Order: sequence, then structure tokens, then C-alpha cells
Amino acid sequence: MSLTLTILGCHSATPRVNAHPTSQFLEIKNHHFLIDCGEGTQVQLRKFGIKFSKIKHIFISHLHGDHFFGLVGLISTFRLLNRETELHVYGPKGIKEVITLQLKLSNSWTQYPLLFHELTSTTSELIFEDDKVEVHTIPLNHRVYTNGFLFKEKEGERKLDMNAILNFSEIEVCDYQNLKNGRDFTLQNGTVLKNETLTLNPSKPKSYAFCSDTSYYPEIVPIIKNATCLYHETTFLKDKENLALTTLHSTSEQAAKIAKQANVQQLILGHYSGRYKNIEDFKTEAQEIFENSTLAETGKVFIIN
Repeated sequence: MSLTLTILGCHSATPRVNAHPTSQFLEIKNHHFLIDCGEGTQVQLRKFGIKFSKIKHIFISHLHGDHFFGLVGLISTFRLLNRETELHVYGPKGIKEVITLQLKLSNSWTQYPLLFHELTSTTSELIFEDDKVEVHTIPLNHRVYTNGFLFKEKEGERKLDMNAILNFSEIEVCDYQNLKNGRDFTLQNGTVLKNETLTLNPSKPKSYAFCSDTSYYPEIVPIIKNATCLYHETTFLKDKENLALTTLHSTSEQAAKIAKQANVQQLILGHYSGRYKNIEDFKTEAQEIFENSTLAETGKVFIIN
């Protein structure tokens, strides 16, 4: 099963008519995660047909407006839609204070459980886990405390090799789950059929690394090593490398270097500065170093295999 990533916004700074700030919707192992929530995110969710009720976990990279100004509006809309399911928000320390203050002053308290998970660690940590998925932080280097997020599938069940199984009439449908779980099968005569002779290896787990605002920061390479797909900010082209250095952002060339060092399969570029009129230049620059580089565009859906 593939990961599906929908780009709701991929530009930096202020929203414009055709340039929406950062927000992404990730579908992974039947989970529906919202990553960052720039201004207007809920409008984008409606525009691209994403059901609000699917979202149970929201991950905020840092407290700059173009990454979270849409959050309080979305939380309030959930209330107006009579949401009952709890909502988990993961973000930097302070996010609970700023959101609850806005809810208090606007008299918009939620009737559903709103749970904040505030982050302070400067080293990578596990912040979400169940039997299918785990999420780790990716500490970044920006002007304020910032994390990216690494979403990883857990290894799934083994697959049944029906060509092998059908050779043994004693193996019934009720035995299939045990085989998927990796157990051997014992015939009535005592012969043990090894699991690997009856099943196939599960699909290789996929992973998605989201790296929002950050300077060129090779320290993240061990965390995202061999990721299936990497999203990395590219606010500037290399002609503005000095500006990237002073503002703690990255160029497209630097993002490509990170992708190459981490041996990821695919690089998605985004968070473009409004000073550039042709975003194709970002892809051209990155592909000189990392060929499988592509552009995030509002509304674009990536199928990550």
C-alpha cells in the first residue's frame, strides 16, 4: 500500500492568490496526518475534498505564522462541525498557550478533547507510535525552535504464497493469520513446514521525511537515512546563498545535497520565496546534484511507493 501526500500549500511567508503557505496531508497505513497548518489550510482541505473528520493528529514544525496561523481556525471549525473525536496537536512548547488563549478570548472552547503534545528536545525523539506507524522528530536549525517529522511504516505481515499453500490440504483458511504472523505449520504426520516456504516477505516499509524551515544542516542525515521520500525546504536558489545563511533557510542546491547524502529515493522541493517567478529553476538547480528531484505544487498529490 502506498503513502499518499497532498500538498495544500508550499510557499513561504504571506499567503497570496496563487501561493499558499505550508500545509500537507499525509495518508499512511490508514492514518490521516496534517503536517503544518498555514493560514487558509481549512479552505484548502475543502478545495481538495479532504474530510475534516479524518484528521486526528496535527504536527506543527515551528511557531512562525506561515506554518501555524491556520490552526486555531481549523480547531474552531471542528467545534462548529460538532466534532466529538479527540484531536492531538504536536508542536513546540508554547503552542498550547497561544491556541488556548485564542480560543478563550473568542469564546470558542471545544466540546471535543483537544490534547497538546509540546516538544522541547533538541535530539530526535519518538512522539507517536501504534502497531502500524511511528513518528520521530527531526531537529532542524532555524531562527526559532523547529522540528521536521519522520513518518515510518512498521513492517507488515508476511504475505501468503497461495501456490505453495494449496499443495497442502491440511492448511485451512483459519490457519492463514498464523502464517501471516510468521508461524510454521505442523502437518498431522508431524512434518513441520517452515513459514518461509509458505509465505513471502512483506512489502518493504516506506517512510516520509518532512523538513520545514532550516538552514543547510547535515546533522539530520543519519535520522532520515534511506527515507523513501524527503520534503526539504528550498526558500532560495544558490544565487541567494548568503541570504539563506543569514535567515537560516536552505537553497535548492543544499536540499539536493542533503537528499544525496541521506540516500533517499525521492526529493520534493518547496517553501519557495515569492521573489522567484519561475519555480522550475528550483528543480533545475536540484537535479544537477540529485536527479530524482521534483517540485511541490499546491494541490499536487504524490503517490510514494
